[in-house]
Amino acid sequence: MSTYTIKGRSRQCLARRVADDIENGWYVNLGIGLPELVASHIRADKSVILHSENGLLGMGGPAAPEAVDWDLINAGKKPVTLLRGGCYFDHVSSFTMMRGGHLDLCILGAFQVSEQGDLANWWTGDPDELPAVGGAMDLVAGARKVFVIMDHLTRDGSPKLVSQCSYPLTGASVVDRVYTDLAVIDITLQGMVVQEMADSLDFTMLQEITQAPLRAAPDMKLVSCEDRRNSL
Repeated sequence: MSTYTIKGRSRQCLARRVADDIENGWYVNLGIGLPELVASHIRADKSVILHSENGLLGMGGPAAPEAVDWDLINAGKKPVTLLRGGCYFDHVSSFTMMRGGHLDLCILGAFQVSEQGDLANWWTGDPDELPAVGGAMDLVAGARKVFVIMDHLTRDGSPKLVSQCSYPLTGASVVDRVYTDLAVIDITLQGMVVQEMADSLDFTMLQEITQAPLRAAPDMKLVSCEDRRNSL
């Protein structure tokens, strides 16, 4: 359990950082929770088609209060907008897109990610929680890339980047990149490689709050928490 108090990315800044890595022309699924924020940060000069597993293609950002239509919601049951040319459809069509390799990227939250890229994001094993995996297994099996967006530590200070997941797996060796409030980390055949790190800590500190072993990329960047566009 960590005793550090470290300044990291705000949730909106973290969502913006993930949005920066979405390539023009990609079809992208946004998972429930923190990934939903990414929709608001995709630059206007990019053509990105957002998919929601409940049956939306061409999803826009959150709906303004005066424009809420409760027949138009995302997978997290939040009111959203539909871009020009967008459409909605049934779950059969939606899951065919997810399972059939038609998505370039899915962005999901996580309870844990292992050094091998295993993902656990659907149930902690708590007997008081309802186990419900939803479409996450279909997404990680069908999408060409999987990005995870999450806090680096749990609320009690335990690491979420681990040597081996202790929670039930959503998928084995499926995660390509992890974005946390403290770092951007690629999952490679050689393990976890840190591409970016908050300048509010050093590499030794980052390793101490990460159970899985880390390696620094040769060109690893330190990013200031005060930088509005790239802030951590």
